[in-house]
Amino acid sequence: MNLTSDRYQSFYQITIYLCGFLLFMEWLMPLDVIGEFNNISIFYIYAAFCFFISFIQINWMISVPLKLVGLLFILDGLFIGERIFSSGWFTIVYDQILYNIQVIQSQQWWEMTPMFRSLLFLILLWLMSYLLFYWFIIAKRMLVFVVLTILYVTVVDTFTVYDGKWAIIRTFILAMVSLGLAHFYKEMEKESISVKSLKFTYRWVVPLVGMVILSSVLGFASPKLTPQWPDPVPYLTSANPGAGSGDGPGNGPVQKVGYGENDSRLGGGFIQDDTPVFRAMSQDEQYWRVESKDAYTGKGWEDTLDDETSDVTSQDLEFSTFTDDVETEERISFLDFTGEADFNKLIYPYGVGSISRFSQDEFSENLSFQLHDNTGEIDTFESGDPVQLEEYVVDYNMPSFEYSQLREADEEDPEEIVEQYTQLPDNLPNRVVNLGSQIVEGEDNRYDRAKAVEAYFAANDFEYETEDVEVPEGNEDYVDQFLFETQLGYCDNFSTSMVVLLRSQDIPARWVKGFTGGELTQETASVEDQNLNVYEVTSGNAHSWVEVYFPEVGWVPFEPTQGFANNADFYTEVEQSDDGETSAEQDSETEDTEENNNENPNQAQQQEEAESDQAAAGAGDDNNWTPIWITSALLIFLAAILFFVRHRLMAAYLRRQIRKKPGRDTFERAYIFLLKVFEKRKMKRHANQTLRDFANQVDARYQSSDMRQLTYHYERMLYRNEQGLEQMSKVTELWENLIKKALS
Repeated sequence: MNLTSDRYQSFYQITIYLCGFLLFMEWLMPLDVIGEFNNISIFYIYAAFCFFISFIQINWMISVPLKLVGLLFILDGLFIGERIFSSGWFTIVYDQILYNIQVIQSQQWWEMTPMFRSLLFLILLWLMSYLLFYWFIIAKRMLVFVVLTILYVTVVDTFTVYDGKWAIIRTFILAMVSLGLAHFYKEMEKESISVKSLKFTYRWVVPLVGMVILSSVLGFASPKLTPQWPDPVPYLTSANPGAGSGDGPGNGPVQKVGYGENDSRLGGGFIQDDTPVFRAMSQDEQYWRVESKDAYTGKGWEDTLDDETSDVTSQDLEFSTFTDDVETEERISFLDFTGEADFNKLIYPYGVGSISRFSQDEFSENLSFQLHDNTGEIDTFESGDPVQLEEYVVDYNMPSFEYSQLREADEEDPEEIVEQYTQLPDNLPNRVVNLGSQIVEGEDNRYDRAKAVEAYFAANDFEYETEDVEVPEGNEDYVDQFLFETQLGYCDNFSTSMVVLLRSQDIPARWVKGFTGGELTQETASVEDQNLNVYEVTSGNAHSWVEVYFPEVGWVPFEPTQGFANNADFYTEVEQSDDGETSAEQDSETEDTEENNNENPNQAQQQEEAESDQAAAGAGDDNNWTPIWITSALLIFLAAILFFVRHRLMAAYLRRQIRKKPGRDTFERAYIFLLKVFEKRKMKRHANQTLRDFANQVDARYQSSDMRQLTYHYERMLYRNEQGLEQMSKVTELWENLIKKALS
């Protein structure tokens, strides 16, 4: 009898504990959808391992080391490349713990690394395994945890994209089974009833199982009321932009647009945020770089944990994306940050060399900079704590890339570049690789292959969208979904897809994050005796783009996103003919001649008189028509010149009129003239083509959104009679950009 009782007690404990574990799993399952976990199955396994160790009740001197070893093996497999328990391995763990403790002390929770967050989560699983064992087996109090699980599942189902339909059914069944068993066992103990044979089991098991099945079927099949209250998500997101999640079909969480560091799970819409982050005083519009990432997981991008870092100074940041063979021009910019800039990183343009204070004062001695050598991320610290600089002047050498140099670049890449920047997940769908091969087919150099991929999105039916953006589910690949299913997304979709397509063809490429140039204001600023334009950069200007590696050149930026133009400078070098002279040499000779004439005015005058006498002596009655022929030839020559440059002269005249007399009539004439210039450039607008369709055609050719924006202002001015001067600066800039492209 004792053996039978022990057997039934063990059966009861195993069943109850298993129900508790399955209920706990309902807490973990939504994390795969709403969280930023890429290997959630590993945490499932560790949770099961901890629950098993707690259930068998071995001595704590054995159970604690077992759970600890399991935790360390998981962290090693997910994040650490060094051999486990080696000196390098312990160094990485020590550095991670020390850094994250500093982050916690400064209350910058978002700066915690993925490894440390995973460590905290594993410790939580460890503690929960013991806590649930105590609740379910020792204290026999399951009702509280059952109620909490039901509340958790319903809240997650309501306020996130997680579909909790089947989770609620599973939770209900597990709750009925566990509570039924617990009640039955308590009654047996209360009445001192002993079980003498297995046959008696069916008398209470069958009714319990029947009741659970019947209740579940009735609950699932019974009619249900339609929602009686309005969906709370739109209200919450409107009252607190960036909170909550999207509720559209298949959409991901609605995020607040802006710069963020965790890109492990991309997708989902976002709410536009025009909160100013910094003001950039610069000669012209720049892309402001922050960092790059190299490891694509199929869901997003990960940092390389063992990334090499080095301490740099403000006067020598020691980071360049290109080689010394690239032509550069010295520039200067001033960045002034607002209180919304809450990241401890330098924002810088391509070619950054050094930074300094706007005033003559030097930076604090306690200020230090840490450069991530591979990604270009530059962290800023003051007395060891992360800090955001309020303002600084940046000196940089703006690069200009020569087309021939890029097309003729050697394609023998360094081994470390190939290993790090052609990485792709093993489960990348084959059709992505096949598409990449089709796009670059026929191109015989790396630059033209990269341009073919960059232009692929504009030449097809891809659309820029920030709201109704899908999130890949299950094993679905982020790039595969965008390329073949939705063709709808924003910069992350376009840039990630371009990197993956290039890597599929063994072209090293990386994903870059930062900010676009922002909006040009009416202000100007003087920095170190230079008059600079002022651009306002907001959270909405956070952006991602692509860098492609060219041997002997370096990393060259590309812009695949619809509506954005690559602001990197490219040029074509004009070669000198064998028997000709360069224009510079000719100008120099002209200046030398003028100098000699100025130094010897008498000699010049005598020479002119001698030439005049010779001309008079050689002239006869037969040459009376010579001046007429010369004059006629000059007039014809001038007329020909005017004919070929008439569009440029007209463009200059209209540019002056727009700036001098802005208004509807001037803008209308300038817009119509722009259409004529496009017509001369083989981009004629058809009779049945709307202005917007023609604008899309122009933007597709030039990889920008300028024509669409200009057409938008033109239609509003034409049909709504809107003639406000506040938009004319933007309109003038758009028109000038387009007329330059059309006349080039």
